[in-house]
Amino acid sequence: MGLVMVVAAALLVAIMVPSPVSLMSSSEFSRPGAVDDGPPRLVVDAAHVQDLRKPVVLSGRAKGAESVSVNEKPVPIAADGKFSLELSPAPGKVRVRAHDKVGNDATQEVTIQARHPGMRAVHMTALAWASPQLREPVLQMGREGRINAVQLDIKDESGEVGYDSAVPLGRQIGATRKHYDAKAAVDQIHAAGLRVVGRIVAFRDPILARASWDSGQRDRVIQTTGGTPWSGSYGQFAFTNYANAEVVRYNIDLAVEAAGLGFDDILYDYVRRPEGPLEQMRTPGLTGTPSNAIIDFLARSRDEVHARGAFVGASVFGIAASRPGPVAQDIPAMSRTVDYVSPMVYPSHWGPGEYGVAQPESQPFDITAKSVSAFVAQARDGGAQVIPWLQAFSLRKTYGVAEVKAQIEASRQSGAPSFLLWNASCRYDPASLAA
Repeated sequence: MGLVMVVAAALLVAIMVPSPVSLMSSSEFSRPGAVDDGPPRLVVDAAHVQDLRKPVVLSGRAKGAESVSVNEKPVPIAADGKFSLELSPAPGKVRVRAHDKVGNDATQEVTIQARHPGMRAVHMTALAWASPQLREPVLQMGREGRINAVQLDIKDESGEVGYDSAVPLGRQIGATRKHYDAKAAVDQIHAAGLRVVGRIVAFRDPILARASWDSGQRDRVIQTTGGTPWSGSYGQFAFTNYANAEVVRYNIDLAVEAAGLGFDDILYDYVRRPEGPLEQMRTPGLTGTPSNAIIDFLARSRDEVHARGAFVGASVFGIAASRPGPVAQDIPAMSRTVDYVSPMVYPSHWGPGEYGVAQPESQPFDITAKSVSAFVAQARDGGAQVIPWLQAFSLRKTYGVAEVKAQIEASRQSGAPSFLLWNASCRYDPASLAA
């Protein structure tokens, strides 16, 4: 078997395809007087595109071919057998067929898969983006080349949608706000040469939970076995039902709308079940495992969001690499479904001795290296990148430039050069980020 790399729209793709020798399937007839030297020798070149919204150029060579077609569309072929075709939008699968004068065919199927271009990003809430005092320093970091993306909240932990969304359910339950103009924000960020990552807090949604409960649509809400809303430590109305079709549709509709407005990524957060014993929870409509329901949601979302030119990522608990059960975040399965996983590996959130690190908060390099390496290993076979959330805030220990840089370097050395920085107040020290 030979390896053919095909990359579509910000995609870098590794695809196993038959080698030229194995691409020989003779026709049942030959033209009179023609010499049959076997089928054409078909080779498809690697393609490299760094934007899902741009076309992919598929090229190759079909030695000995009289004609070439891609998905049954004829493609001009040069005397030396070379050919190329621009495909827009890039299809998921491509069938290339080379035909010679005596009727022999060589065919090759190529699956085009997404490959995220990577990022260096910082978190911004909707209200932070509306504040020039917080927005302008972030844009300046972009102009200086310290970051290449901005993570902007679409729907946050409160359930608020930061802009005046047209999604019907969001308007019906009173979730939409006018903190920023989505199209104007995207255009402004793009004008600064940066990508826009839209964060959607999926299943922690107090606004949807309260509105659904009060209107009698209680199957939209995770419940106790006694029939009351599940609260945990998040408040009475916190977690909506990840197995409910209307809840799933609402989040996907927001993602699709945002992709249509120009957001380059959709990064889901709280894409999980609430913590707590499953036997004490009631999840209406759940037919399989919580993990499978989460994967199904991500798969549906990916297909619809990809079709509109954006990538899909999932923020996950730092413990998910070693203890996925409590939150239904199966990292190997998720890595087969999304373009990247973003583990929250904040040093302050680890207990003493985790991953063999005595005091994680005081050892940002060590704990980041160990935890990120675990995620990289679990995501490798699925093809997703690991783009971790790193700590740019202080908790028990003061975190400054040195601590942030230590995490970034540890992540890079562990196979994850991309990152997102989290600071709830959306204030970042440019010195933490190399220009």
